[in-house]
Amino acid sequence: MRKIAAAAAAVVAGSAVLAVTPPASAATIVVEQVYSRTVYESGDQFSCPEGMVMTGRAHTGDENRPTTYWCSRVLIDGVQVQVHGGDWSSGVRENRSTFTAPLDQVLVGRWHQGDENGLTRYRTAALYWQGRQVRITSPRWSGGVKESSHNVHAGPGEVMTGRSHSGDENGTTKYQFGLVTFTG
Repeated sequence: MRKIAAAAAAVVAGSAVLAVTPPASAATIVVEQVYSRTVYESGDQFSCPEGMVMTGRAHTGDENRPTTYWCSRVLIDGVQVQVHGGDWSSGVRENRSTFTAPLDQVLVGRWHQGDENGLTRYRTAALYWQGRQVRITSPRWSGGVKESSHNVHAGPGEVMTGRSHSGDENGTTKYQFGLVTFTG
C-alpha cells in the first residue's frame, strides 16, 4: 500500500513540476514599412524587393493611372525573416476576382494587364525565421473601397494576404490581411 501511495505522490509531484513550467514565450514581431513604389496599373509587373512583403496599396483613376505599393520587412526578435517567393499565380479576370494566398503565405507581387476585363496575377511567398515557417493567422477582410480612389494599409503586425475586386475602376476593392505569428 505504501508503494502505491509513494508512486501516486511521485506522479502528483511530477505533474506539479510540469504545471509550473512556463509556456514557450511569444516572440516580438515587428512589421516595418520601408519601401514604396508607384507604377502604372496596366502592364507593369510589381514585386516587393527581396526580403519584403506587401502591406499596402493605393490607386487613383482607371487602369491607365498610377498604383502605389508599400512593402515591409518582418522582424522577429530583431532579426529579419527570410521571404521565400514563389511563382506567379495563373491570371484571374479582374472585374470579378478574389485571390487569397495559400495557407501561411503572403502577397509579394501583383501584375495586371488591360482594363477590368484583363487578367491579374499575384505572387506569394512563405516566411521563415531560424529555419522554421512563420504562421499567418487571424485573416480579416478590409471594408470595401472604391478602386479608383483609395489608400489601404495593413494594421500593426499584419501583412497583405489577399485582394477582391468587382466591377471597373468605380467598383469595390477589398483586401485580406493576416497577423504574423511565431511562438519560440
